Amino acid sequence: MSGENHITEVSGTGVPIPGDDIDTDQILPARFMKEVTFDNMADYLFYDARRDDDGGFNDHPLNEYEGANIAVVNKNFGCGSSREHAPQAMMRWGVDGVVGETFAEIFADNCKSLGIPAATADKETVTALQEWIREHPDGDVEIDVEDETVTYGETTVDVDIDSSMQEALVDGIWDTTALMYSNMSKVEATVDGLPYVESDE
Repeated sequence: MSGENHITEVSGTGVPIPGDDIDTDQILPARFMKEVTFDNMADYLFYDARRDDDGGFNDHPLNEYEGANIAVVNKNFGCGSSREHAPQAMMRWGVDGVVGETFAEIFADNCKSLGIPAATADKETVTALQEWIREHPDGDVEIDVEDETVTYGETTVDVDIDSSMQEALVDGIWDTTALMYSNMSKVEATVDGLPYVESDE
């Protein structure tokens, strides 16, 4: 990672989260959406999937790979409702990047808005990475956003990153709120030129 908002690469240990069609209600159960902030979302990430019927933690990957920050998933991850809470929960748990076969379009777009690269690869590539992580839980996984590669161990594989996501991350324009504040003088000048907006001055 380079620059304050410029994201050219992310790296760290991985967590394999196997399964196709893992929807946003599994990632962040709907009953936790009543909270007015995202502050506690990390506690609710895969809340039901990570627990046995008696409420105790089970062998879900997030319970076994605590501290990992590169999630490796399968097909159609993040499908279902478009809730931003799902990637927010992942980010607040510590996820800095995701690699998968495919992502639901809105989920990927929400990842972009949070500065989380979402890279795709074919099933064989993703499965091999998941298996490597299981064998090397402390091994480093790197997503190179500029070169569209993932490196782990002695292996480097090509991945796809949506061009608009790649541009936003590399150019540092993914954080639209920060971008607006950094251009506040231009925003104010535009507002002052609007005939239907009264200035506070």
